[in-house]
Amino acid sequence: MKRQTAVSHITTNIKILHMSVVIVLLCVFLTIQCVLNGSLVCGGGALLLSAICVPFVTPALRKICLPYVPATTSQVENVIKALKGRKGTLVDLGSGDGRIVLEAAKVGFKSTGVELNPWLVMYSKFQAFRSGISSMASFHRRDIWKTDLSKFDNVVIFGVDSMMKDLEVKCSQEMHDKSVIAACRFSFPNRIPHSQVGEGIDAVWLYDNSLSAPLSTNSDTLISNGSASQKIISNRKV
Repeated sequence: MKRQTAVSHITTNIKILHMSVVIVLLCVFLTIQCVLNGSLVCGGGALLLSAICVPFVTPALRKICLPYVPATTSQVENVIKALKGRKGTLVDLGSGDGRIVLEAAKVGFKSTGVELNPWLVMYSKFQAFRSGISSMASFHRRDIWKTDLSKFDNVVIFGVDSMMKDLEVKCSQEMHDKSVIAACRFSFPNRIPHSQVGEGIDAVWLYDNSLSAPLSTNSDTLISNGSASQKIISNRKV
């Protein structure tokens, strides 16, 4: 299972890289053709298109490919459900178009989005302004690995399998004991989740820093959650 997942991600990254190269080369080709034909307007348009496309395709060139994939309605709802009863500050690492941050702000979180793509940051800020929640939702163009997590009570991440181990270490080193992490699409490899909402691609694993411990077994684990006990399926390495 683990090998199949790794192969799947390698294949996906290669496809994204190919798409990235094709789009950028096409934009450059159109720019050159327009300039050679004396059409400055067309050339300027192609150049503008290149500038817009580059931030979306460059993630495929990084060591860890974290492409922009919008969260589905179910995923957004599951994140909010997983954080029910929580409050305080929240950060979405790789916030994309801002939908998680905006929804979290609407239910009372002081929310922050961290995103490298400048167009998505601008779009998110516009959406926050349009929704009248700019005071509760802010967005910053920043590398997630250079973001200080110590000041946040809640962390949300829609990651890829290849980054979860490093992110697990970062969260353990920087976050305080009362904070939680909502991991979407992929879980941490060495920690037991406190609870889980949803299944498959819509799954959200919640890690409570005051309760989470290193994974020590591959069997199903019963974890006490207040007065109720929830059956959490541990990260199996098949």
